Amino acid sequence: MRRRDILIGVLALPFAAPAFSAASAADFTFPSIDGGTIDLAGLRGGPVLVVNTASRCGFTDQYDGLQALYDRYRDRGLTVLGVPSNTFRQELADAESVKEFCEVNFAIDFPMTGLLDVRGPASHPFYRWAASQGVEPAWNFHKILLDGEGAIAASFSTQVRPLSAQVTGAVEALLPRA
Repeated sequence: MRRRDILIGVLALPFAAPAFSAASAADFTFPSIDGGTIDLAGLRGGPVLVVNTASRCGFTDQYDGLQALYDRYRDRGLTVLGVPSNTFRQELADAESVKEFCEVNFAIDFPMTGLLDVRGPASHPFYRWAASQGVEPAWNFHKILLDGEGAIAASFSTQVRPLSAQVTGAVEALLPRA
C-alpha cells in the first residue's frame, strides 16, 4: 500500500458512517419539545409514526392530517411523533416557536421532539439508524412507520398524505383488532 493511500484512508476515518448497535428504533430517545425525554422503548407494543416536520413548508398543512390520524387511532395504540427539523431550511428558529406555532395553528397534541437534524452526519441517531436501514427523508413530512417492536414497517414520502389509504392501511395492519 502506498503512503498516499494510507493517508487518504486515515483522513476518511472521521467521516465514516457510525456502526449501529441498535437492534430497533426502541433503543432511541429524543428530547421532548416540552422538556424531558421521549423514550421509544416506552412506546413499544403499538405502532409509532415518526414524521420530520417544518413550519414553513408547503406541506405544513399535513399537521391537520397527522392530528386527525392520531385522534382516530391513539386509543388503539398509535403514537404520532413529530420531529421538527430545519434540515431543509424551513423550520422556525427555536423549539418554543415551533411549539407555539403548532398549538395555535393546528391544535397539535401528539408528542413532538425538540429541533433535530434528520439527514447527514449531524442527524439524530434515530435518523442515522433509519438511513442504515435504507430509509432517509428526502424532504419535510417524510413518514416512518414503526411496528410495535420498533422495526421499520413502512416509509412514506412527503407527498403521501397522513390520511391516505396507504398510511391508514399500514397503521391499521399494525393495530390490535377493535
